[in-house]
Amino acid sequence: MKIALDRVNENYHFELKNERGHIVNVDNRSEFGGDDLGPSPMELVLMGVAGCSAIDMISILKKQRQEIISFKAEVEGDRVQVGEAKPFKDIHVVFYLEGPINEEKAARAAQLSFEKYCSVSKTLEPTATIHYKVVLNGVELAKI
Repeated sequence: MKIALDRVNENYHFELKNERGHIVNVDNRSEFGGDDLGPSPMELVLMGVAGCSAIDMISILKKQRQEIISFKAEVEGDRVQVGEAKPFKDIHVVFYLEGPINEEKAARAAQLSFEKYCSVSKTLEPTATIHYKVVLNGVELAKI
């Protein structure tokens, strides 16, 4: 896996490209001297958690023949000062699923994603605690 980075302007706007040619823009927020022309690197980390776990969950639920009408997620990160850096300490993920989905299967899919499959979450696991919950058809599910 390889990523190329090119600086776009004199501030902190960068264009990143993967080996398949997909492009993502990254920038710093304006209050930190950037032009806010893309998400920050730390926001990309949260996006990675959301995307990775969503792929896992949808894959698991599709194999179980569950009909997913809508799938959304919200991810929020709490950071802590460690020297000059501010890594994530806690990450909170809420999945919102709609459809005729079995409650146990939805809860188990989330559990499997975070405990077994999601490489992004596993990468963050040594330094951040990931908390998650599933809301199915407007009702929050109890964790397994």
